[in-house]
Amino acid sequence: MSRLAATLTIACVLGSALLLIVLNQATPPGSAAHVSTYAVSLAGKYLSYAMLALAVDLVWGFAGILSLGHAAFFALGGYAMGMYLMRQIGTRGVYANPDLPDFMVFLNWHELPWYWWGFNWFPVAVLAALLVPGILALVFGWLAFRSRVTGVYLSIITQALTYALLLAFFRNDMGFGGNNGLTDFKDMLGGISLQSDATRCGLLLATAILLSAAFLLTRAMVLSRYGKVLVAVRDAESRTRFLGYRPERYKLVAWVVSAMIASIGGALYVPQVGIINPGEFAPANSIEAVIWVAIGGRGTLSGAILGAVLVNFGKTLFTGALPELWLFALGGLFIAVTLFLPNGIIGLLPRRKDAAVDEPEQPPVLTTSEAAAREVTS
Repeated sequence: MSRLAATLTIACVLGSALLLIVLNQATPPGSAAHVSTYAVSLAGKYLSYAMLALAVDLVWGFAGILSLGHAAFFALGGYAMGMYLMRQIGTRGVYANPDLPDFMVFLNWHELPWYWWGFNWFPVAVLAALLVPGILALVFGWLAFRSRVTGVYLSIITQALTYALLLAFFRNDMGFGGNNGLTDFKDMLGGISLQSDATRCGLLLATAILLSAAFLLTRAMVLSRYGKVLVAVRDAESRTRFLGYRPERYKLVAWVVSAMIASIGGALYVPQVGIINPGEFAPANSIEAVIWVAIGGRGTLSGAILGAVLVNFGKTLFTGALPELWLFALGGLFIAVTLFLPNGIIGLLPRRKDAAVDEPEQPPVLTTSEAAAREVTS
C-alpha cells in the first residue's frame, strides 16, 4: 500500500481511540457527547479482532495460506493473559485461597500445576503469550510446509488444529477452567482495577498502539525483498522453487509472525471482555476472521483492519435486534462481496497510479507464473 494509505490507517486507528478516550474522560456522563465505558471496551474488542484479521491477511493475502485455525493462536494468547489475571485475584476469590484459582479449589486440586508457575508476574504472561503460540506455529508450520501440504488440505489441517485445542481445553483436568474458562478478574499490574474507566481507556489506547505497531511490522515485511518473494511463492510456488528459493522457509516465517500477532490480539482481548473460555478456539471464529479479511480487502493490510471493525460493529448492532439472523446476514454479505467486490471494500477507494512502487501488487493482479518470476528477479 502507499505511504499515504498507511499513514491514514494509523491515523484512523490512533485518532479514533484517542477521540473515544477524550469523550469518555472529558465529558460529563449526562452529556450527549459522552461515550460510555462499555463503548470504550467494545472499541478495544474490535481492535483486538483487527489484530487477528491482520495476522490472517499476512498469511492468506501475501503467502496464499488460507488458515482456518488462526483462532487457536488468538485464544492461546488470551489464556496466557487470563492465567496472569487469575493469579492476581489471590484471597479475593470465592474460596479465598491465596495460591489456587477458585475452579481448582472447587475441583479439589491441592497444588498449582507446574505450567501455572510464574504467571503472577506480568512479563512471564507476555512472554508466554508470544512463545507458546509462536512455538506451536513453528512446529506445525515446519511439518506442514516441509511436507509441501498446500491448498484445501492445509486449510483442513489448520481447522483440525484449533478443533483439537477446543476439545482439550474443555477438559477440567487440563487445569484451564474447563468449559467455564477463566473469569472474575479483579486487577492487573499491582492493583490497577480492571473495572475503572481509566483502565478501560488505557487498554483501548494500548490496543490501538500495538495494532499500529503490528501494521507497520507487516507492512515492512511485505514491502521488503522478503515480501516480494513471498508474493511470488503465493502466485507460482513451483517457479519460485525452480529459481533457487526455498518457499517453505518464507512461508514459515510469515506463519510464525502471523501467529504471534494473533496471540497479542488475544492477550489484549481478555482484560477488556473479562473472560476467556474454550469457545474462542471454535473453528467458526477462524472462519469469521477470514470473512473479515475478504470483506475488507485481501492482501491490503488496511482492508483487514477495516473489515474486522466494520463487520464486528455490524454484528453488535444486528445481534441486538435480530440475533438469530446474524449468521445469514454475514453469509450473504460474504457472497455479495465475493461476487461484486472481489477486492473488498478497500477496492472501492481510488488508487494512485504510482502505488505500485510502494507495495507488491494485490492478489488479483499477479496470477501468472511469469509475473511471479518477475517479482523474484526484480
